Amino acid sequence: MSAPKRYTVTAALPYANGPVHIGHLAGCYLPADIYVRYLRQNEKDVKFICGSDEHGVAIIMKAKAEGVSPQEIVDKYNGIMQQAFEGFGISFDIYSRTSKEIHHKTASDFFLKLYEKGAFTEKETEQYYDPEAEQFLADRYIEGECPNCHFPDAYGDQCENCGTSLSPTDLINPRSRLSGAKPERRKTKHWFLPLDHLSGRIKSFIQSHKDWKPNVYGQCMSWLDDSGGLQARSMTRDLDWGIKVPLPDAEGKVLYVWFDAPIGYISATKELMGDDWETWWKDEDTALIHFIGKDNIVFHCIIFPAMLMEHGEFILPDQVPANEFLNLEGKKISTSRNWAVWLHEYLQDFPDQQDVLRYALCAAAPETKDNDFTWKDFQTRNNSELVAIYGNFVNRVLVLMQKYYNGTVPQPAAFSETDQELLQLLADAPANIGQSLDQYRFREALSAYIQLARSGNKYLADEEPWKLVKTDPERTQTILYVATQVCAALAQLGEPFLPFTSARLRSFLHLDLMSWEACKRKEFIPAGSQLEKGELLFQKIEDDKVQTQLDKLKRNPTQNNPSQKLIPLKEEITFDDFTKLDIRTGTILAAEPVPKTDKLLKLTVDIGVETRTIVSGIAEHFKPEDIIGQQVSVLANLAPKKLRGVESKGMVLMAENAEGKLVFAQPSDTMENGSVVR
Repeated sequence: MSAPKRYTVTAALPYANGPVHIGHLAGCYLPADIYVRYLRQNEKDVKFICGSDEHGVAIIMKAKAEGVSPQEIVDKYNGIMQQAFEGFGISFDIYSRTSKEIHHKTASDFFLKLYEKGAFTEKETEQYYDPEAEQFLADRYIEGECPNCHFPDAYGDQCENCGTSLSPTDLINPRSRLSGAKPERRKTKHWFLPLDHLSGRIKSFIQSHKDWKPNVYGQCMSWLDDSGGLQARSMTRDLDWGIKVPLPDAEGKVLYVWFDAPIGYISATKELMGDDWETWWKDEDTALIHFIGKDNIVFHCIIFPAMLMEHGEFILPDQVPANEFLNLEGKKISTSRNWAVWLHEYLQDFPDQQDVLRYALCAAAPETKDNDFTWKDFQTRNNSELVAIYGNFVNRVLVLMQKYYNGTVPQPAAFSETDQELLQLLADAPANIGQSLDQYRFREALSAYIQLARSGNKYLADEEPWKLVKTDPERTQTILYVATQVCAALAQLGEPFLPFTSARLRSFLHLDLMSWEACKRKEFIPAGSQLEKGELLFQKIEDDKVQTQLDKLKRNPTQNNPSQKLIPLKEEITFDDFTKLDIRTGTILAAEPVPKTDKLLKLTVDIGVETRTIVSGIAEHFKPEDIIGQQVSVLANLAPKKLRGVESKGMVLMAENAEGKLVFAQPSDTMENGSVVR
């Protein structure tokens, strides 16, 4: 398509069952904000849409855990999240809520439109029912053993260990998360979106976007090309919290949260734009861009587009630049174990240092693979880059300007070759940074931006105006004139990345924010302009402050007392059940990643009587080369199963602690391969 006339940019609606943490920020909210600020500075017509997702099982589970109503939960966390986003500078045009009346009506009308067009298939199916809680169980109310990787605590919709999408009936030995009871199957009626019948249109849509990030395009195509293909998916649930299904024979049923939630983008736009909302969702000259994390790719690239296709009046996404996951101190971020850095707490602990976290998260953004945030890296980036390079350069320029010229920008003399090279770097920077931002390469763009500060810092160090001021005043004037232009470029081009710092720096330089196009220049501030004295832009972060944050993680009660979060015992079995298990000792002879997966390793294991191929979901915990020669315990008589095209014959037994760390369940002494574990 030609250049869009306008942009509808959405960031994933966060569940209102907990605060925002750094994984959320790095996954979608920070890159979305950087991109939107860049579009605005390019004078594009853009609306940045978000809001709290306030329905679904996650809300109900949180309310039950805290002994309050779901409404109290969403009110509490909506306020915490909205205030934290504002404090961090996430510049939404609107942050709405899916509990609002305008959203309930929008979602209900959308459902009715599809219903009237015959888009749904009405089915009576058997679903799980908790006889003790006396209610049907939504997907997340059910836990059990994953049929693919045999993780014991997979949810009814997805295994968080191997990433496989599941249905509750796929689980082995399912149990209710409400009561712990074994659920029963009972008949219930629901309305399904026949994704299997739409797969051709969806595939054509996906294949028309080969420019999408490889992780996004690849995940979509793997879903479409999987041997099972797309399956019809229920768009309703048996729950009492949510948007009621607007049909006369649907008592006790609500819209599936993944039907309801993305419509929240539309209802929020209605709330923001009034009668003009359709321009932002139905005009082909509008580009629709979804910023999400990788766990939401399927919903935003397959299910939501399928809903929009069936409705028939809406544009489809142009881009879905999803990021991978951010880990914390080498471990997966876990809200249940409180292993996280919460945004609202960061803003309290590091007042007026929003841009330090923005910088650190952008520099470590998990754009193509999972990445890790550590407090030591955070400290190093602040002290060695923001303080020692960026802040040091700006401070020296402003101090020297006051000392030599009372803050008045001096008239330059003839520019040397070095001056001209630096000024040309400024003129080229908007295009270089912009090219990366246009392609959603935010780490690359930030690197190009901070290179301006590096170049300015080196320029001052090489030219040494403090030595020339008495012997060559004209040269000194030129050096500080050029250095001032670098400061101005940093103030203008830093707006998407470091908005608080850029605004402060512009105030020191008496500059208004310029358009991105206007920044394609060599000189920003004319001679004779008056500058302020300025203040330090960044403060050094000492070791004790970092240690406080590390101690906070260690003081986490679920880290100190793992028994609080250990997996509960399973239901009782008989001795005869146990004797059916054939567990043997073995040795890993070879290990390699399973293609197109992040979590699976293909293992070659000698179990004495033979050598087996076993697929294990341990890739996030172990490097293949580190486990060759490792002795393991193997469930040898588990029925073979194909995982990602590889036939797995058996299961390597692991132990998992409350922190989610896996260790091999191995004999304490070296045993002969094939020895029986009794």
